[in-house]
Amino acid sequence: MTGPPLSAERARFRAEYGAHRAAEGRTTSREELLALPYLGSGPLARQWQVRARSFDTFLGRVLGPLAAEAGRPLQLLDLGAGNGWLCYRVALAGHRAVALDLRSDGIDGLGAAGPFLEAVPTGVRRVVASFDALPLDRAGFDLGVFNAALHYALDLAAVLHEACRVIRPRGRLVILDSPFYTRAADGEAMVAEKHRAAPERFGARADVLMALPFVEYLTRQRLELASAGLGLAWHRHRVRYPLWYEARPLMSWLRGHRRPSRFDVWETRTP
Repeated sequence: MTGPPLSAERARFRAEYGAHRAAEGRTTSREELLALPYLGSGPLARQWQVRARSFDTFLGRVLGPLAAEAGRPLQLLDLGAGNGWLCYRVALAGHRAVALDLRSDGIDGLGAAGPFLEAVPTGVRRVVASFDALPLDRAGFDLGVFNAALHYALDLAAVLHEACRVIRPRGRLVILDSPFYTRAADGEAMVAEKHRAAPERFGARADVLMALPFVEYLTRQRLELASAGLGLAWHRHRVRYPLWYEARPLMSWLRGHRRPSRFDVWETRTP
């Protein structure tokens, strides 16, 4: 599970982020882990209700068609895998997956993957690493999935280039559950709000958690600019989210707030 050493800044972020996630109550029981992303109760159930819709769209619009096209089990790379729940689900469907994440803690990092590894002992492998320097061979995967993670890139173009390196020709790259905005101005407003709220939200951890210049959000233009020269043509699979989620733009407009993000599934074919 061990990967390359992290920079001091990344190591500090990893430690403080894990502590923050623990404070949020992200630790879950074995039964709850094995239910992900279909968590039906508890304080995080509403959030997972949204993520389950994204995952179902990914299964139906990307994974299923690619597996049918290949005519064999797929090799999937889960970039920003967290505890590995997506890899577990993919392995249950007969594929093989590598769960890669910066964090190895047992809160909701790779160290929490024990129940998944017991259930699918040969279907999932774990790697602790940053996705901007993948300790993986060239063209070793059919499919790479940024799993609620691409907005944590420091250099979007470099991260996409590195992901393309490890995906086979005519494979797929997919973005799940990263915030997309129609207008960059709304994304910048979100970032400004996050910085203003950081001391209250993160407490003493705020300085470390806000120190790294992550991209924080995506737009179609931002994604296309970062993909220039890579031969990537992205398209969106619109997700049908719960009604309360779909009503967010209207509610924001009525309240005079910025437009909210969406978390649709974005897919491209590698050249």
